[in-house]
Amino acid sequence: MQQFENFLTDRGSKYAVSGGPVASRAEVKAFLKQLRRDKRYAKASHNTWAAILPEGPAKGDDGEAGAGMVILRMLEREGLEGHVIVVTRWFGGTKLGGDRFRRVQDAVDHYIKHAQVPRGTA
Repeated sequence: MQQFENFLTDRGSKYAVSGGPVASRAEVKAFLKQLRRDKRYAKASHNTWAAILPEGPAKGDDGEAGAGMVILRMLEREGLEGHVIVVTRWFGGTKLGGDRFRRVQDAVDHYIKHAQVPRGTA
């Protein structure tokens, strides 16, 4: 599991992004369970995620409607299969409106640029 924290804030909301290799929905579930073992992530407002798996795309919004699809589209654009990316948000008290999608994109961009992930897996 690769994690990046404290690189993005917006109007009090703090973001982290995590990811790692997965080959099935069961592995995604295990990844999320492992992430939430850290109490900070368990108490986060949202842990949105997406992965392109052999059985097809999978995503979860965790209350941040539409965020999973943003992550999924970015994974598809990068051709990054068999890898889950989770964007975590701790709500800072001010609603971000449509900017929340830009912050999700920023977090995924950060992960893709800084994580050690296999390229050209599509």
